[in-house]
Amino acid sequence: MIKKFLKLELDFNFNLLAITSQLRDYRLCFVINKHTETDFRKDEDLTLAFKNLPVKYFSKYLYCTADFGCEFYLIANKGTEGYLIPEMKETDYFILIKQYIDEEDLDLFLAQLKLIDEIQAVVDINPAKLKSKENLIF
Repeated sequence: MIKKFLKLELDFNFNLLAITSQLRDYRLCFVINKHTETDFRKDEDLTLAFKNLPVKYFSKYLYCTADFGCEFYLIANKGTEGYLIPEMKETDYFILIKQYIDEEDLDLFLAQLKLIDEIQAVVDINPAKLKSKENLIF
């Protein structure tokens, strides 16, 4: 019998921003919407389910740009049963940007976030270097 193996490579073609803030998720969205040209709205919680482990839920907000079709997700790192990315426990939230965004727009958005007093730190992260990067695929 001939066996065939399927090699699956996940696509990590997105930008990831790590945010540290003491604000609750809904409050952070309000502040980001106020200081940037975004309109984050509550989306269905991100659900991670692994065999023989409790289901984890993470708060998620979505903003879609009308011009470019870019999707921005604000996701809480701390969920019901642990962390979305356990190796980054000091990070409170992630902004995951799917689809294409040029470097100039990304730098502008990052600069706007850094000006918000309620955000202690915001850093651009390479998702390929994270151990738990599979948790960001949804």
